[in-house]
Amino acid sequence: MQLPTGAEQRESSAAVLRRAVELGVPLIDTAYLYGGGANEELVAAALHPYGETLVTTKVGVSGSGQLSDWRLDGRPESLRRQVDGCLRRLRVERIALLQLHRIDPEVPLADQVGTLAELVTEGKAERLGLSEVSVDELAAARSITGIASVQNRYNLIDRTHEPVLRACEEAGILFMPWRPLAHDGGAVAEVAAEVGATPAQVALAWLLARSPVVLPIPGTASLAHLAENVAAESVRLSPEQVARL
Repeated sequence: MQLPTGAEQRESSAAVLRRAVELGVPLIDTAYLYGGGANEELVAAALHPYGETLVTTKVGVSGSGQLSDWRLDGRPESLRRQVDGCLRRLRVERIALLQLHRIDPEVPLADQVGTLAELVTEGKAERLGLSEVSVDELAAARSITGIASVQNRYNLIDRTHEPVLRACEEAGILFMPWRPLAHDGGAVAEVAAEVGATPAQVALAWLLARSPVVLPIPGTASLAHLAENVAAESVRLSPEQVARL
C-alpha cells in the first residue's frame, strides 16, 4: 500500500519489491483498493512470474480516486468483476490467496463468502482470507468454506483483536497483523536499547513471539526500512522483555 505507483517512483518501488523477495520475504500483500489496481500492476511488473513468492490481494470495495471516494462493495456480481480484474492485473489464472477486504454490512456475509468459495471451486482462487473480522464473523465464514488467513489491525498498542488471534491459533489460520510497527516508546525503547535493535524491530519481534501463526505485513517504500524490518526476524526477546512489553 505504501509503494508509490507514479511514473517517477515506479522503478524505485519495483526495486523494493524485488529486494524483498531476494531477502526471503515469503508474502507480498496488495489489494484492488491500492490505487484502483495500480499497486497490483506494479507487483506484476516487478515480480511476475512469482515463483515461490505468495502474492495475495484483496477485493470487496469499489470506487476511484482518493480513498475517501471508495466504499464497501460485497455484492456477488461486484466481487466477481473485481476478481477478474485482479487476475488480469496480476497476470495469473488463479490468485494464491484471495482476501475479502472488509465485510460489507449491506450484503449478507453468506453471499460474500459464498461467492468467494465459488471462485475457489472455479479455479480462480486457491485459498481465501478475511480482513478486519470478529471471532463470530470468522466462525460464520468458516461454516461456509475454509479460511486460510485473517488480516486484522494488531500491534503493541492496539490488541483489540487478541481474541481473533487466539481463534486463528486454535484453528491453524494465518494471522497477518497490519500496522504492525505502532508503539508508544517507553518500554519499547528500553528493550530496543537492551537488545541492540530499533524500536520498529522490537515491535515486529514482539509480534513474532506472540504466536506461531503470526506473519506481520509491514509496508515500506524504502530499501533501508525494508532491510531493517526483515532483520527483526533475528531479534530475540527474553520472556521478561516480552512480559514488560
